[in-house]
Amino acid sequence: MKAIIMTQPGTPDVLQLQDVAQPQITQPKQLLVKLQAAGINPIDTKIRNRGTFYPEEMPAILGCDGAGIVTAVGEEVTQFQPGDEVYFCAGGLGKQGTGNYAEYTVVEEHFVALKPKSLSFAEAAAAPLVLITAWEALYDRGRLTPGQKVLIHGGAGGVGHVAIQLAKIKGAEVCTTVSSPDKERLVRQLGADEPILYKQTDFVEAVLKWNDGIGVDLAFDTVGGQTFFDTCKAVKVYGDLVTILEPNYALGKLKTARNRNLRIGLELMLTPMLQGIIAAQKYQGEILKQCATWIDEGKLSIHLQQTFPLEEAAIAHTTLERGSMTGKIALT
Repeated sequence: MKAIIMTQPGTPDVLQLQDVAQPQITQPKQLLVKLQAAGINPIDTKIRNRGTFYPEEMPAILGCDGAGIVTAVGEEVTQFQPGDEVYFCAGGLGKQGTGNYAEYTVVEEHFVALKPKSLSFAEAAAAPLVLITAWEALYDRGRLTPGQKVLIHGGAGGVGHVAIQLAKIKGAEVCTTVSSPDKERLVRQLGADEPILYKQTDFVEAVLKWNDGIGVDLAFDTVGGQTFFDTCKAVKVYGDLVTILEPNYALGKLKTARNRNLRIGLELMLTPMLQGIIAAQKYQGEILKQCATWIDEGKLSIHLQQTFPLEEAAIAHTTLERGSMTGKIALT
């Protein structure tokens, strides 16, 4: 089969199209999937640049997100059959026999959900990692409840644009930071109540003005860096701040967070894969099932900005690394 192979860490040109052996089912609960598309996420570019989580198993096929058609199933698979259209977030961290920048992949049944019928394969492949990340950050780490006020940073980005919608589904009011009028229009379409053009307006002042000086119940940081520390001032006393980036304490301290008695949540949706926590992997598969229902009911959408053919994976990585992405990109 054709696959994009990473033989060493480095710039996007280390990603090369090669012929490799097609993966085979080796466990009773595995599916063989003929991939139609693979999502591209910032974790892919970070792994490519710094090396995989399993350097002793190089070369690697990247890509955590995939969507395709089941072509064969293991003898103990109960939920799927050949011909099913599916989507999932599994593999792509450097372990041999995994990865979705390829024509085929093998994946454990519990990671997988039926693809939303209303989405193309490319749209579906762009969805799993960001859906699970936003769900866990808002619903699990942040304990979001109806009627709360939420700040979502980077509302037009991959994680941010689905976080807005998940917050609205839960019955929250949402303010979100964006960089341009075009992105402001997009987040309003997604349901944001108060877009903040952060290049023109101090977002902390805007949030406090929006909520009578109290601050939001929950802030979701998808940006990191100085933004994480600044956000502490925008969260109400006894509120929640969840981030998907590791805080850089060279840039700030948590004195404001401590004085405001904030609860800090750290979200990494890759933990179940990296630590082999089967129950958590199954939970993430259930998240995708529920999100597929909401997508087909018109309550949730995926904004796919651009697609690239498999052989242009390096170009896709370059595009993502330029920054200022709206929504997601995918390989087909």
